[in-house]
Amino acid sequence: MVRAWFMDDSTEDQRKQHMTDPPQMVELDYLKEQGVLYWKIDVDNMKEEGVLDKIRKDRGYTYEDHIECTPEKLENYEEKLKHFYTEHMHADEEIRLFMDGSGYFDIRDRNDKWVRIECIKGDMLILPPGIYHRFTMDEKDYTKANRYFVGEPVWTPHNRPCEEHPSRKGYVEKYPAHEKK
Repeated sequence: MVRAWFMDDSTEDQRKQHMTDPPQMVELDYLKEQGVLYWKIDVDNMKEEGVLDKIRKDRGYTYEDHIECTPEKLENYEEKLKHFYTEHMHADEEIRLFMDGSGYFDIRDRNDKWVRIECIKGDMLILPPGIYHRFTMDEKDYTKANRYFVGEPVWTPHNRPCEEHPSRKGYVEKYPAHEKK
């Protein structure tokens, strides 16, 4: 099952876990409240299992590509990591199935706090349009993932702030912040 936690405020290497002390773990239901969807996929038996095919059909994902992130395979690796780690949102869902390796998706919750989601082999995440997020590798420096899209792929990041973007407005309306007590 996916592990997630509220992040500390350290500016130390982004590839570290960045858990608070003591750790403040986040349950899957909390991620759902932020609009994040999660499945555990048996990537070694995907065809037989059929879960991915059903998700793709139900959600209309018609395009798939693959990315392998490691210093040996990704050109300008360190520069790409900086780019991935810049806080942004997309007009469409961001869908990733981790085929191997590991890494972290960080999302801003509805109260603007960072939540780190640890992604390992078999984890499938869907981030809703308009959610602020970023991605980084962990200290193993290796991940291999499938990316899914409805129609032709669109990778356009909209860096924060972009509160007037229609997808951001839609996200804020659908997932309003909790009242502070």
